Amino acid sequence: MAILASVNIGTPRPIPGKSGKTGIYKTPVEGDVAIKREGVAGDAVLDTRHHGGRDQAVYLYFGDDYAWWSKELDRDIAPGTFGENLTIGGVEGRKVAVGDRFSIDKVVLEVTSHRTPCNVFALRMGDPKFIRRFHQAGRPGAYCRVIAEGELHVGQPVLYTPFAGERTTVSELMALDGVRDPDPAILRRALLAPVHYKMRADFEDKLARLF
Repeated sequence: MAILASVNIGTPRPIPGKSGKTGIYKTPVEGDVAIKREGVAGDAVLDTRHHGGRDQAVYLYFGDDYAWWSKELDRDIAPGTFGENLTIGGVEGRKVAVGDRFSIDKVVLEVTSHRTPCNVFALRMGDPKFIRRFHQAGRPGAYCRVIAEGELHVGQPVLYTPFAGERTTVSELMALDGVRDPDPAILRRALLAPVHYKMRADFEDKLARLF
């Protein structure tokens, strides 16, 4: 059974070596936390151009991916390290697909896209090469829109409902990052699912330019 292993909230902190601040540093919290259409109550979203918004209101990362990274990096990694709001145990992260749903009490989340790593993430990890390393691992976690609002807390069971249509996994989407001429079949398949609106526009534009 899947379980909510950690709920993580970020507060504004300085970006190492930069003048700005970031909300990527997230720490586990106890007690009930409200999940709204715009995201997790109390969580800092500072770069609204690239983060937040209804189609990436909540970011999930998965326990099996943490186990893989702990072995890869040869150290324990605390929940929230990857900047996720919710850490989910009991689900294979790489196989999560657009349209999959996670129900936690009254809260219902729907996967929209993968996470693309940025320079701030590399700085947070203390490794300038971590963007490439994260991408090559193919373990991006999942952005979600909020279908139903509510409150949740660590330790609750999670009902995982895979998308019933053709599946495009977050790992497959991540593999398209930076690809100039992606396979049109993958783009068409992704568009059959409730993909992030920006990704939908991008894929539709790429397909239109083929004809």
